[in-house]
Amino acid sequence: MDFQFKDRYDINDLLRIMEILRSENGCPWDREQDHKSIRKDFLEEVYEVCEAIDLDDSELLREELGDVLLQVVFHARIEEEKGNFRFDDSVNDVCKKLIVRHPHVFGDVTVKDSGEVLKNWNDIKQQTKGQETYTETLRSVCTALPALMRAQKIGKRAQRAGMDFPDAEAALRSLESEIAEVRAADSPESEAEELGDMLFAAVNAVRLEGYDAEELLTRATEKFTDRFERTEDLIRCEGKDMRSLDIDTLDAYWQRAKKQ
Repeated sequence: MDFQFKDRYDINDLLRIMEILRSENGCPWDREQDHKSIRKDFLEEVYEVCEAIDLDDSELLREELGDVLLQVVFHARIEEEKGNFRFDDSVNDVCKKLIVRHPHVFGDVTVKDSGEVLKNWNDIKQQTKGQETYTETLRSVCTALPALMRAQKIGKRAQRAGMDFPDAEAALRSLESEIAEVRAADSPESEAEELGDMLFAAVNAVRLEGYDAEELLTRATEKFTDRFERTEDLIRCEGKDMRSLDIDTLDAYWQRAKKQ
């Protein structure tokens, strides 16, 4: 095996390690993998990076960024074996993209603030991707994104075409209308459709209030979990089991937990 052990490795060493792992005499598991089989691993590693950021843990972030880089190298190696592209090609592409989309840094364009930077970025992105209609910009939003995140991005892109509520209050009124339509649904299929519309309307209201829907729902879920724990603790302290209580009794404990 042509490999040099070192005290400190770089990106070229990582590429070489992956090449060895995928080789005939490498690791059986690594050789068996394809894009689809390790797709979920990529997602998990990205979420673990996000967790490290949320925890403000630099040491953990350093480790998790390495794991994400490993996934990038893994996928690039699979494509190189197929003769499609190499890791260096992805690096080249992203470097060119950054240069083209920052004409105020690498060119002679003048901008007054970050808002203008983002506008230029979006305009250049639309031009380079050959998107001629606003609909194309909406359809280009990644379908694999979490639903809340995708809905919010699509709402923002529709806004660029002028298709948006005038303010957050109007979005809230639309949400109230969608809730009424859920209540008026006369079949499971209709109810499911209206519930979806209600969720989309809620995301629009969140967006126009200036918040991120994914972040707010994450915080709300954590709050629910913490309050659930306090509720269960109260019940257990009285020698009871949650499942033995009716919903009104559970709600009474819940209200006590809210005051703690």
